[in-house]
Amino acid sequence: MSSKALQRTITVARKELLHILRDPMTLFFTLFIPVVELFMLGYAIDMNVRHVPTIVLDQAKTQDSRAFLQRFENSEDFTIVARANTDAELTQAIVAGRARVGIKIPADYAQQLEAGETAQILVLVDGSESSVAAEAVNVSNGLALRDALERALGDRTLPVEVRPRVLFNPDTRTANFFIPGLMVIVCQMMASMLAATAVVREKEAGTLEQLYMTPVRSTELIVGKMVPYVVLTCAEFCFIALLMRTVFQVPVHGAFLTLLALALPFVLAMLGLGLWISTRASTRDAAMQLVIGTVLPSVFLSGYVFPLESMPQIFQYLAKIIPTTWLIDGSRGVILRGAGWAELWPNCLWLWGLAVGMIALSVSRFRKQAV
Repeated sequence: MSSKALQRTITVARKELLHILRDPMTLFFTLFIPVVELFMLGYAIDMNVRHVPTIVLDQAKTQDSRAFLQRFENSEDFTIVARANTDAELTQAIVAGRARVGIKIPADYAQQLEAGETAQILVLVDGSESSVAAEAVNVSNGLALRDALERALGDRTLPVEVRPRVLFNPDTRTANFFIPGLMVIVCQMMASMLAATAVVREKEAGTLEQLYMTPVRSTELIVGKMVPYVVLTCAEFCFIALLMRTVFQVPVHGAFLTLLALALPFVLAMLGLGLWISTRASTRDAAMQLVIGTVLPSVFLSGYVFPLESMPQIFQYLAKIIPTTWLIDGSRGVILRGAGWAELWPNCLWLWGLAVGMIALSVSRFRKQAV
């Protein structure tokens, strides 16, 4: 880049910085809202299903039936909130949403056990919430199997015992899994929204045509507008990471500089996307709607909530062209698994490729508008 081109780029960057400083409300909400969302979602969301409200119909009312129900409560996965007297009451409580699980113990439960027969217990699970349903089914099957093994073996030890060991997040804390991905989503929204309003603001003020008449080239205009937002977004990323470590007590097992190196091309890609959106939209409201339209696929198709392996093949391919996919994987890799460059260089390669592609698309769009 020549000295004149560098000077023009710096001039555009200085002009954009003045726009940011003269609009403190936008800057405040852009920086403050992501932090509020981090606290709200970080504290509110818990993917570990516990204390599922349960209603019980114990027709046996024996010591064996009470001991079996006590196993459910001791697991802390179920909390008995009511007791039914009839099948209709049991079903109605689940339909009304007062309970998510219903347990029915038949009247001949103890007699079947004493006779050496298979005692059947009915467990009704509300399937309207898939995570609760899956947890309830798994835990109830596990408790029943353990009770059956203990009765069959008596004092003898189990012939096979599985001792699972959870790596990287042994306490299965939701914050450890959720926040490394949340910080990526928050920064994506911040970067794309800031950049999306950059050109729209010029359109609304009527100064965009004046920029086209200046000697500033499209590439210099794009780079000049992006520089303040790159610094601002990276600073916000570091601040959120600091909150993650100090407030939510999420340990960082890898080198944070590695994560920053991955975040830079991601921020450039999101800013390029935001600038491209700003060339398509004529008002700030339209730009915001387009930004939100790009955030939703990033949330659901990036592996942030649902594993990529469980998606249809076509969506797995689509996820590869979403920058959020690669940074969320890199964020969890650095923060949770302690991964380094040897493991994350493909993520960096993909992110830089997507960043260059988005910036090139924005530059070409600017050139078409300037002609």
